[in-house]
Amino acid sequence: MAPEQMAEGAEGGGPLPMARPLDAIDLDILQMLQTDGRASIRSVAERVHVSRANAYARINRLIEDGVIRGFGARVNHERAGQGTSAYVTLKIVQNSWRTVREQLRQLPGASHIALVGGDFDVLLLVHTPDNKALRELVLTRLQAMPEVLSTRTLLVFEEEDLEPQG
Repeated sequence: MAPEQMAEGAEGGGPLPMARPLDAIDLDILQMLQTDGRASIRSVAERVHVSRANAYARINRLIEDGVIRGFGARVNHERAGQGTSAYVTLKIVQNSWRTVREQLRQLPGASHIALVGGDFDVLLLVHTPDNKALRELVLTRLQAMPEVLSTRTLLVFEEEDLEPQG
């Protein structure tokens, strides 16, 4: 595939083919799978009015193109024993993003990592069992990274995942 037809994988896992344009059926499939990732091919096909073979091929194309990154469960972190959540902002050494990202991926409870612009460089969402574990993660793990210049912890009092409108 020509370089102009490749895009860097969002997870840093190498190049992905450029995503093909999505039509209304693709968008309906995405919305349905976001609402119910366990939906059967048959139910997807019936809902979007295509054959099962067509639905199967479209879902596989969406996966191959990197539009669908995976399937998983939406977890209630508090009920799963991860009752403390926080956003941690990090200022990092210039040009150290890739190194820091790899280290952050290894942290227990890390749920979302974003390189951002503004007063800080990285926004990290973590879920831990309690404040003691959060303190350990921030003060011992994060601040021990040589590329991390400073951190600020924003404790989450209440959170809600926004569900797709179905």
